[in-house]
Amino acid sequence: CLGMNPDQLEVGERCASTSNRNFEGRQGKGGRTHLVSPVVAAATAIRGTLSSPSDLDPDPVVEPVDTKSVTDAA
Repeated sequence: CLGMNPDQLEVGERCASTSNRNFEGRQGKGGRTHLVSPVVAAATAIRGTLSSPSDLDPDPVVEPVDTKSVTDAA
């Protein structure tokens, strides 16, 4: 949550933000803020670089869950 606490961007650093309260220098003098949608923010967080949801693997490897080992405690 840059801009909502003491964290600040350094000169040349970039961040993805879903905040609509953006103005020059708010998140650090010389930093660049990219206003993005929540799904773009999620894709960016997962990949660690500015990303589109379409950049995510369309066929993720999903491991089966052994549902027989799950019990309900009464």
